[in-house]
Amino acid sequence: MKILLVEDEQFLSESIKDYLSGNGILCQCVDKVASALEKIADYQYDCIVLDLGLPDGSGLELLLALREQNRNEGVIIITANGITLENKIEGFNSGADDYLTKPFELAELMVRIKALVRRKQFNGNNIVLYNEIAIDMLARTVKVGNIFIDITKTEIDLLLYLVANENKVLSKSTIAEHISGDMADMLDNHHFVYAHIKNLKKKLVDAGYDDYIKTMYGMGYKWTMKNE
Repeated sequence: MKILLVEDEQFLSESIKDYLSGNGILCQCVDKVASALEKIADYQYDCIVLDLGLPDGSGLELLLALREQNRNEGVIIITANGITLENKIEGFNSGADDYLTKPFELAELMVRIKALVRRKQFNGNNIVLYNEIAIDMLARTVKVGNIFIDITKTEIDLLLYLVANENKVLSKSTIAEHISGDMADMLDNHHFVYAHIKNLKKKLVDAGYDDYIKTMYGMGYKWTMKNE
C-alpha cells in the first residue's frame, strides 16, 4: 500500500511516516500544494492524506486536480481544530472521502487508511478472493486452495496490485514505482521486477493455481484469466 502525505508540520509528517512505514505502508511526504501536484502527475497512490492549510495554498486545489483528472485515490483530510461544517461539506464536495481533526492517534489514521483502500479497491473486504486464491490483507497471508504459501511483503503487495488491476497491462516501470516508490527513479533498470514476478509465479504455480500472470512482451504484465 502506498500513500502520499501532504503536511507542512515537519514533526507530525515525520511521525506519521515513521508509524506507517513501521506497519508496512509506503509513505511519501510533501509539504506544499505544488509539490503534491507534481507527485500525482508522476505517480499513482492508494490513498492521499491531505492537510488543507499549506504554505502555498489550500489542499482543496489538489482535490480539484484529482477530480479533473478522474483519479480514484482515496483522500483523507487532516485539519486543525475549529473546522466548520461548511468547510467539511466543501471538502467532501471537492472529492474527500474522510476527515480527521488534529490531534489524532496515529493508529486511528492507519485504520482509516486501510478501511478506505479496502472500500476503493476491494469493496470493503479484508479477504480478497480470486478463484482458488485467497489473500488476507490483515493477516498478510495468501492461500491457494487449502495451501498457505510462504510469501514476502513485496510479493503480497505485488499480488494485490496485479489483482486490483485485473486485465490492465502494467509496465515494468509502473510496477517498479509501486513497489519501490521514488527509489524506482534511481535504479538503472527494472530487472528486480522480473525477479519478483518470477518468484511470485513459481510459488503460486507450485501451490496449484492457474497461471493468471501473463507476460505482455515489450509492454509488461497483466493479471487475467484470458489466454493471450
